[in-house]
Amino acid sequence: MSSVAIFIPSLRGGGAERIMVTLANAIAARGFKVDLVLATAQGPYLRDVSPAVSVIDLKAERVSKALWPLVRYLRRERPQAMLSAMGHANVIALLARKLARVPVRAVVSERGLISGEHAIAKGAVAHVNYKLIRLLYPGADGICTVSQAASKDLATFARLPLLQVQTIYNPFDLSRIAQQAVEPLAHPWFEPGQPPVLLAIGRMNEAKDFPILIRAFAQLRQHRAARLVILGEGELRPELESLLRQLNLGTDTVQMPGFVPNPYAWLSRSSLFVLSSRREGLPGALIEAMACGTPVVSTNCLSGPDEILEGGRWGKLVPVGDVDALAVAMAATLDTPEEQRPDVRHRAADFEQERAVDAYLHLLGMSSKADPKAVMLEENEVRV
Repeated sequence: MSSVAIFIPSLRGGGAERIMVTLANAIAARGFKVDLVLATAQGPYLRDVSPAVSVIDLKAERVSKALWPLVRYLRRERPQAMLSAMGHANVIALLARKLARVPVRAVVSERGLISGEHAIAKGAVAHVNYKLIRLLYPGADGICTVSQAASKDLATFARLPLLQVQTIYNPFDLSRIAQQAVEPLAHPWFEPGQPPVLLAIGRMNEAKDFPILIRAFAQLRQHRAARLVILGEGELRPELESLLRQLNLGTDTVQMPGFVPNPYAWLSRSSLFVLSSRREGLPGALIEAMACGTPVVSTNCLSGPDEILEGGRWGKLVPVGDVDALAVAMAATLDTPEEQRPDVRHRAADFEQERAVDAYLHLLGMSSKADPKAVMLEENEVRV
């Protein structure tokens, strides 16, 4: 049986981790042997891994310490192909392949805008990692990113021919999203007659720029009743809580419940999804919101939103960091009658996982055809 290894740091709550689990499950459903190789087997997405996928725990405290355990895994298991995701894990994967000296096709995936991450990187280890990216990526058998803008950015940063970098949009299990979207949600804000709820999802870090969203929401509240929920965790939670106090926004108006296992139940019941990021790779939460039929507003950051929303066809795009423009766009979207809004589910269907699985398997040098014994989607479920 053809075998694929997918190497990532962990399954802690994040968009990249969720996507890699979706991809591993989908490849396994095609009849391939899939090992999900983790530096450390931790995180809430462990529960979402298919029984058909083998979880390999390298028991490394940090990704850098996973190098030799990964070398031993490659020598022992000898997968035909290995996909790694995120820059620091990609460096370790390419080094491990060199040290293992086994015939495995190595493909690396960048999940974000690498120039932006490099610009804010701190510490000697981080800067060495970015130097290794430029040194090692040319030796990869395949290189991909999640958006066209990210591909151009990586090619420039790593000094690669643009043709060597392939864009593969993230895979989304739309049928699973639809199922989880209708699951019960016991929260009083979503009961009939309550004010509209605006929702944001992501790590509480500098890139997501939730302070801009909170300030724009405070402006919106001056003119209408509304509530805001931010799902996710991160190092900037204390800063966000301090800002909420400064703006006199209490828990009756803004809530930050942390990571939730099923964000789709929240998305499907919200009146608006807002992406306030300074930069992205391909913002999965934006596509997931559209898959739930939720209207969207997004900053026009690099990269992804403009590609997803096709220049504003499917939702309003506003300049990065512009509080006033974001507040106006949120109000305008809430005021637009439902029958005049675009059906964002149509655009979300373009990101159905089968397209991405085909593209990844091709890049991994493997046939995209399913094993006859694998679980198959019905023909009318596949958007081609």
